[in-house]
Amino acid sequence: MRLGELVATLGLEALVPGEPDREVTGGYAADLLSDVMAHARQGNVWVTIQTHRNVVAVASLLSLAAVIMAGGYRPDAETMAKAAEEGVPVYATAESTFLVAGRLYELGLR
Repeated sequence: MRLGELVATLGLEALVPGEPDREVTGGYAADLLSDVMAHARQGNVWVTIQTHRNVVAVASLLSLAAVIMAGGYRPDAETMAKAAEEGVPVYATAESTFLVAGRLYELGLR
């Protein structure tokens, strides 16, 4: 699945838009950064309620396709600026992490 298709299907708000043609290889949902570092894989989208700068660092380190901030949580301007600088796409949704993860699974992302 391509990132642009995923964003449109889930109705995500682009805070730091990514390349629409980027391939999304799977998804991972967690709020503990060390857990994400140990288990998420390159090309995954990461669903979290964390909004601080370290989210950008982890996403960049792992070459994740995007970060989806769920539950209506939004990063501050500094975090969004860092995401833009690092080329880390960030999206937001009012939907819960549970619901977003379920929708990713329904779309065939594992």
